Amino acid sequence: MAREILVLGAGMVGTCTALHLAMRGHSVALVDRGLPGRETSYGNAGIIQREAVSPYAFPRSLAKLAGVALKRGADVNWHLGALPAVAGGLSRYWRNSAPERYAPIAAAYARLIEHSTSEHAPLIAAAGADDLVQRDGYLHVFRDAASFAQARRDAETTAARHGLQVRALDAAVLAVEEPALTQPLPGALHWQDPWCVSDPGELVARYAAHFQQLGGVLVQGDAATLTATAQGWRVQTTRGPVEAQEAVVALGPWADRLLKPLGYRLPLFVKRGYHRHYTGGPTLRRPVYDLDRGLVIAPMRRGARITTGAEFARQDAAPTPWQLTRAETYARELLDLPHPVEGEPWLGARPCTADMLPVIGAAPRHRGLWFNFGHAHQGFTLGPASGRLLAELMDGGPTMVDAAPYSAQRFGA
Repeated sequence: MAREILVLGAGMVGTCTALHLAMRGHSVALVDRGLPGRETSYGNAGIIQREAVSPYAFPRSLAKLAGVALKRGADVNWHLGALPAVAGGLSRYWRNSAPERYAPIAAAYARLIEHSTSEHAPLIAAAGADDLVQRDGYLHVFRDAASFAQARRDAETTAARHGLQVRALDAAVLAVEEPALTQPLPGALHWQDPWCVSDPGELVARYAAHFQQLGGVLVQGDAATLTATAQGWRVQTTRGPVEAQEAVVALGPWADRLLKPLGYRLPLFVKRGYHRHYTGGPTLRRPVYDLDRGLVIAPMRRGARITTGAEFARQDAAPTPWQLTRAETYARELLDLPHPVEGEPWLGARPCTADMLPVIGAAPRHRGLWFNFGHAHQGFTLGPASGRLLAELMDGGPTMVDAAPYSAQRFGA
């Protein structure tokens, strides 16, 4: 039976949720304060990471922890003043990264990742977005021969276990395949299953346009005004109040602000990140992840996009883009980057949970309220898969994977 549904948040996850619900015949209003795909979904490296079957674990080695503490790379930064607020979530993140806890988490994570490209594919086709997508994978590059050798062994094990395609490129082959690289490197791993998108925000916008073609309504409004009514839920928009029987919270890093007043205390935290585009130099054929320095260089419509790792800070804290400055220095060792496009770097936030799994399913204490957030680094990758899964749960039918590992009830919510 068709129902009226509000979806709060028009990033990749929220847009795909709204799209899947509309495809099932429901009357859906997608509510956001701005345009679709202009926040977290805009700022990533644009990779649909089919190979990312293991979530980012908290570092366990003393050498890595020392590097994080001393801020030696471009991969991690932290604000001292923010640590008390995130300490609880980070301590649970640390515990869940222990091998005995991490193994079942990674298994549940992989079950969603396995559907990443296969769920994006029909939406890309229906939205007329093939021009944005390159289906030739991306590279992990290495500056150290020993780290390359170890990563190669690990990658081959992962590929065999999960049915993935990876090939090792020695220095000579890498130089031929990526002539824009100016520094000789020991080698690279070419993960062949991922797809790369030249404009992540535009892909979300085209999914949203397809949603509207199916009869969905895109509305500008304030998710923080969500209130329960006798019949369901109401939110204030520029068109006035909009009501529906059910509501989906797909607000990414802003989910916690809405849920705390409703009584939910979930172990959520954010990782901030930066990017900037550069033009004028030779172009990479594929995105390059420099593992030894902790940055990604991705060829985009606007130029070569450099993205940083994680910054642990208050979400509304002033920008501290020294990570990007350092990443730019490292990137210039590999590539000619003459001209920055933006006057100031872009800053956004990733929505994370303490057990590295997204929250997908019914709100435990509110009828007609549903959750779809907490995808950390992989909201862009998992939007279609998690959107389909939530739509299946809302319709009470069979689901593409067992949804129990993603339920908010795992936190005692």
